[in-house]
Amino acid sequence: MTATAFDNLDDYLALPRVSGLAVSADGSRAVTTVAELNDKRSEYVSAIWELDPAGRAPARRLTRSAHGESSPAFTADGDLLFVSSRARPEKADDEKPPASLWRLPANGGEAAEVLVMPGGVSVVQSARTVEVTVVGAPLLPAAQTVEDDRRLRDRRQDSGVTAILHTKYPVRYWDKDLGPDEPHLFDASGPRDLTPQPGAALHEAGFDISPDGQFLVTTWRVAGPGPVQRSVLLRVDFESGRRTVIADDPDADLERPAISPDCQAVAFTRETIANPDCAPRRTLHYLRFGEEPAVVAPDWDRWPTSVAWSSDGTSLIVTADQAGRAPVFTIDVSTSTVTQLTTDDFAYTDVRPAPAGVLYALRSSITSPPHPVRIDPDGSITVLPCIELPRLPGTLEEITASAPDRTRVRSWLVLPENPGPAPLLVWIHGGPVASWNGWSWRWNPWLMAAKGYAVLLPDPALSTGYGQGFIQRGWGAWGAAPFDDLMAATDAACAHPRVNAARIAAMGGSFGGYMANWVAGHTDRFAAIVTHASLWALDQFGPTTDRAYYWRREMTPEMAAIHSPHRFVDQITTPMLVIHGDKDYRVPIGEALRLWYDLLAESGLSAGADGSSPHRFLYFPSEHHWVLAPQHTKIWYQVVIAFLAEHVLGETAELPELLGVGSAP
Repeated sequence: MTATAFDNLDDYLALPRVSGLAVSADGSRAVTTVAELNDKRSEYVSAIWELDPAGRAPARRLTRSAHGESSPAFTADGDLLFVSSRARPEKADDEKPPASLWRLPANGGEAAEVLVMPGGVSVVQSARTVEVTVVGAPLLPAAQTVEDDRRLRDRRQDSGVTAILHTKYPVRYWDKDLGPDEPHLFDASGPRDLTPQPGAALHEAGFDISPDGQFLVTTWRVAGPGPVQRSVLLRVDFESGRRTVIADDPDADLERPAISPDCQAVAFTRETIANPDCAPRRTLHYLRFGEEPAVVAPDWDRWPTSVAWSSDGTSLIVTADQAGRAPVFTIDVSTSTVTQLTTDDFAYTDVRPAPAGVLYALRSSITSPPHPVRIDPDGSITVLPCIELPRLPGTLEEITASAPDRTRVRSWLVLPENPGPAPLLVWIHGGPVASWNGWSWRWNPWLMAAKGYAVLLPDPALSTGYGQGFIQRGWGAWGAAPFDDLMAATDAACAHPRVNAARIAAMGGSFGGYMANWVAGHTDRFAAIVTHASLWALDQFGPTTDRAYYWRREMTPEMAAIHSPHRFVDQITTPMLVIHGDKDYRVPIGEALRLWYDLLAESGLSAGADGSSPHRFLYFPSEHHWVLAPQHTKIWYQVVIAFLAEHVLGETAELPELLGVGSAP
């Protein structure tokens, strides 16, 4: 049997990874970024590669630097802009200088640095028909100018001051502390601040520049009442600097603005603000400037995940989750007619319209990592040469189950190459409003298939791609329909002739970790459970997570009391591996600390008189929600594989030497 890259973690981690896509206005050029391990194998460094839009010539590398490049964008005349952190003479002692804006001429030559900001450049976008570029960059609130910002930053750094004084919520986001600086949008030609004194309004903003370079439309976060935020749409006119709120809905977040080719309208998504009884719903909307917003395709029961305009301005190009895939759809603005353009088993992202109805995009699936493609108007697809797609150590099937309420529950089932019945690993996705429909470098089932496991990837209640009612089934009732669906999906997988139903385990991360904890307290059918970055005590999690106001919309005190896994710790008789990163602000480390203590003190497998226990706690002091550093990803998988081997397969566990703990007892 020929080995695959999934048979060896070092080989797997060395696979190149594609992300992002930029296409020139005339469609003649396309670029993507490819990330590869550095020489120390300690981080991924991305470079920009040029693609052949015709799909014939191999990709060609354009950039090379120690810290890599990101955010490629084409100017109207075809030059390539990108963001890169490169050493500067006056900051020679900086380990990694702030990223700046660079320009690579279309006619060849060397890249030149065109804009330096004290806090770095985070994102770049250019108008399609004129030479106008907007960048995102942070400023300290007290800074009156860019030079003033540089002076204040230098003073803080020289004094060793890291303190931040907050006046509003939130203060954290995923793995980052917010403040003391604030994100701004700048006209790169000055630079000229287009959004003075924004506060936190541009945090995680999505914006679009009009093709004629006259204005932009951005999301703009407004606060209140209390520690709450929602998103409105703001128009900023470049010449006058005038800022105008053009869409404001107190009952929804307005996001993903996309300006029409004729500069007369903007499309966007509207996501209703949920309440304890009603799940959020995301729909498409269209605003012709000077008129009232109108809903597009109101009866389309899908969650749009990206929005763009066709080159002729008659249709919206939209992606949305659908039954374990994420196709590309076209929606006629005038008639709301929805047409599914792609019908394969892939999930599409980074869709970029080009002239004559051609689209470029990245696509991935459970069986294929992201790679660039061209989609012609008739729906035919051409793969653009870029990276070699890896051979897989198994095959993929689709299975369905019937939940107790007779709802259809579908799953992907990864099967290893070994012909005999395989032990089963039930892998529960996070979100919770999400779906198993694309490739994940971090949560990759093929690494487990290479070890001989069948891997079930179920989409239980709350998953996207099955209609609003499917989300609503699990809303505010996490331990009810989602649990029932997972057990039904597990039953269906156990009935498969290639699965050994006597050897099964469960694992999940984030909300999937919550479900793993809930499963542990409600059934003993699994031989082992792995819970990563998991919610344990909902009354504790709700106020301490980085976006407490969001979870409060669903997580009432009553819901938390009923559906909190910690209440059932005495029912846990399954060995559990707890994994958490200290810098996780979405699911704070307190969840893992409390879970670990409760398992040892109160579970059905609590610690013995000598303190020993079959439970384990893998802790990463420098990691966050995902555990992304390659060396830590490797240890993550090594410990998970060893834990499952011990409890599912009955084999002697081999732990990574770098942990310095020897073999597990």
